[in-house]
Formats: sequence, C-alpha cells, structure tokens
Amino acid sequence: MYAIIVTGGKQYKVSEGDVITIEKLDSEVGETVTFDQVLAVSDGSLKVGNPTVENATVEASVISNGRAKKVIVYKYKRKTGYHKKNGHRQLFTKVKINKINA
Repeated sequence: MYAIIVTGGKQYKVSEGDVITIEKLDSEVGETVTFDQVLAVSDGSLKVGNPTVENATVEASVISNGRAKKVIVYKYKRKTGYHKKNGHRQLFTKVKINKINA
C-alpha cells in the first residue's frame, strides 16, 4: 500500500515504515503529524483524488529536525570586478510514516 502526499510544495510517494526528509515543519521530535493532502492511494486498486482523496490521511512521527549540507551560491559578472559568494543551508524535518488511512 502506498500514498502520494503533498507537503512543502512537493509530492512524495510514501509507504508505511518509510523515513523521508521534507521541508521544515513546526513540530518537535516525537510529535505526530497528519498529512491530509493525499493525491492518490493504492491498496491493490488505485484511488485518485480530484484534487485530493476524500477522508484519506497519512500519519507520521517526527524523527529529527536539521539543516542540509551547505550549497555555495556564487554570483559573477565579467569585466566589472563583481564577485559575490554566499552559502545556504536548507532546514528540513525527517519523518517516519506510521499509518496510511484510506
């Protein structure tokens, strides 16, 4: 059984027991979060929502919050002496999928 959920502007295909890294949520470690934007659920037969599946939710527990590896952003314009170097670390939340309710 799997489901396709939307969180943080991205879509994820999840099954029970999966550990996924998503955009930062305002939840503490150990809390349970519920995703109610479920686009599709498959349990032998595929149910596709319009735009979401009625009464379908996905429950997950927060494992950790953190920051990803640094990405270097380098801006450069030739012949003018313009150089700018920045770094960025994206915040994330790691969750474990506990149950798919469909």
